[in-house]
Amino acid sequence: MEIMKQTDEIRVDTYEEAKELIEKFKSDAKKEGYDIISSAATLKEKKSKGEVIDSYYIVKIVKRW
Repeated sequence: MEIMKQTDEIRVDTYEEAKELIEKFKSDAKKEGYDIISSAATLKEKKSKGEVIDSYYIVKIVKRW
């Protein structure tokens, strides 16, 4: 049995953290022997009564071996 593709979703607080995390995965890919086939950072907001009470980013990384 062999893993061919893996998707990681990681929560971070800021867009800067999201960019840094994506770059870290890209640099680690060369060392670890996988390719990044897609990456994205999506802003998520939790609202209560129309007001934003929490916001964060979900970083999605898809790796292929």
